Amino acid sequence: MALEAILFICAAAGLCVGCLVPNRWLPPLPNDKFMHFAAYALLTVLALRIAGDAIEAAWWMIGLAFGGWLIECLQALVPDRRFCWRDIAANSAGIGCAALAVFMAGHF
Repeated sequence: MALEAILFICAAAGLCVGCLVPNRWLPPLPNDKFMHFAAYALLTVLALRIAGDAIEAAWWMIGLAFGGWLIECLQALVPDRRFCWRDIAANSAGIGCAALAVFMAGHF
C-alpha cells in the first residue's frame, strides 16, 4: 500500500503540474481528452488499491472528480488555458471506467 500511495502522490503531482502550466510550455499533445481519461483512470486504479473498503473507495472517486473540476477552474487563471467541460467529462469517464474494471476484477 505504501508503494501505491507514493505512486499516487507522484502521478497526482505530475497531473497538477501538467494541467496548470501554460500550453506554450508543453509539447504538442496527441489527444487531450484521451490523456485526461488515461490520467484519471490511472489515479483511480491507484486510489482504489489504497482504499480499504467500498465506502472509502467511493470517497476517493468523489475526491478525484472534485480535484478534476478544481483543476479545470484553476486553469481559467493560467495563460493559454481555459475551463473545459469536455475535460471534466473525460476525467469522469476515466474514473468510471477504471472503477468498473477494478470492480469486475473482484477487488471490491
